[in-house]
Amino acid sequence: MAASLCSTVSPLVPVSRSTAGRRKRERLPANRDFRCQFQKPGPSAGDTGSSPENAVLRLAWYGSELLGIASSFFRPAPQAPPGEIPEVGDSMSAPVDHARVVESIKDDFKRSYFVTGSLTTSVYNEDCEFADPAASFKGLHRFKRNCSNFGNILEKSDMKLMKWEEYEDKGIGHWRFSCVMSFPWRPILSATGYTEYYFDKHSGRICRHVEHWNVPKMALLKQIFRPSRWIWDKS
Repeated sequence: MAASLCSTVSPLVPVSRSTAGRRKRERLPANRDFRCQFQKPGPSAGDTGSSPENAVLRLAWYGSELLGIASSFFRPAPQAPPGEIPEVGDSMSAPVDHARVVESIKDDFKRSYFVTGSLTTSVYNEDCEFADPAASFKGLHRFKRNCSNFGNILEKSDMKLMKWEEYEDKGIGHWRFSCVMSFPWRPILSATGYTEYYFDKHSGRICRHVEHWNVPKMALLKQIFRPSRWIWDKS
């Protein structure tokens, strides 16, 4: 969510709940077969958006990403506390146990990885695809950087993993997010959604990270330009 919010201020291709429901697989058997599927999810019925809207959102995405990169040169690099992010597996080439990957995702939520960039990188493929309603790209380093940049423009944030679902080829985390941005008008962003974590057939790591928001794309973008009540109370 941060990758797209940072870039609108994070990245996905929207999918409706009903569509997601049709794609449910049987519960994982004891002998799991990991696989990575690269088909793009279809647009949701209520959030297809017009071409002009998509162009505006994409422009905001890339513009804010470039702004975040530029501003990062004027900020000291954050130092993560020792042991904050555990390592999983002996090397990036060794297969990772599925249960450890899921445990790491849940731990990353506790660290609000969407807005801090504090995620367990060893459970992701280096060329993992990240997607959200605004855009998609490949590269773990880029996602981590965008998340960190987004977190640096927030005064406060709250993110919770509400539910975890397990399927044959993926896991789905349903989340709730809200934040106050550190702009002069103190806009408040609030949304719910879910993220699909697709597992690589060979490594067991996450090969696709696809975010879905339960709000229209442009409605979320408009929240950024709406002053919070705090501003009106101060005037």
